[in-house]
Amino acid sequence: MASIEPMKPTKPVKPVKPTELTEPTKYGERAVAGGITFYELFGGVPLMAILRGMSPDKSVQLAVRAWDLGIECVEVPVQDKAAGRALAAVVAAGAGRGKAVGAGTVTSVERLDRAVTAGAAFTVAPGFDAEVARASVDAGLPHLPGVATATDVQAARALGLTWVKAFPASVLGVEWFRAMRGPFPEVPFVATGGMDAGNAAAYLAAGARVVAVGSALEDPAQLDQLAALLAH
Repeated sequence: MASIEPMKPTKPVKPVKPTELTEPTKYGERAVAGGITFYELFGGVPLMAILRGMSPDKSVQLAVRAWDLGIECVEVPVQDKAAGRALAAVVAAGAGRGKAVGAGTVTSVERLDRAVTAGAAFTVAPGFDAEVARASVDAGLPHLPGVATATDVQAARALGLTWVKAFPASVLGVEWFRAMRGPFPEVPFVATGGMDAGNAAAYLAAGARVVAVGSALEDPAQLDQLAALLAH
């Protein structure tokens, strides 16, 4: 019988310093949300907007619609160079309104560089990657990692990250959020993936702090529902 080599001890993950998550920074004359908490970024609003795969003009149009509704937080994924241009356009539009705009789908340091170049104020990822999270925080951008298990949540919290993104929320289901409230009552979850005006309220009631919507902003029939959620 072949011998089994003992497992090598894993390298401990160095926690993020609290100051890296709480102290605001400035780049030039433009105040950036780097380092501040997502509590401030969301502004107490239970919705955020994700504008994926759109032209710069369309992205700005829907970002303005989101801001006019009362949504404080807008994310533009940066999965390719074209998306980086859309992000830059929305960042410029947000600057005139004092709105923070973040970069989504930041799954590598290369994409983080794209986000920084475009002027993003925060980063979001579909999963948890300690290297990407630390690089983002070191760049002055708070990071929202994706989670789907209790292990993911613990790993993100151990690194010093406060908010987490439950993805894909529609697959996890509302019962997942109810179950997570037991062991993690202090953790603010953002429900992302398959969310719209029709199911957002159910996820908020189940324990999500924020629900991220995208295509709902393009549907006139859903705008009144989104406004109603914001009003409450």
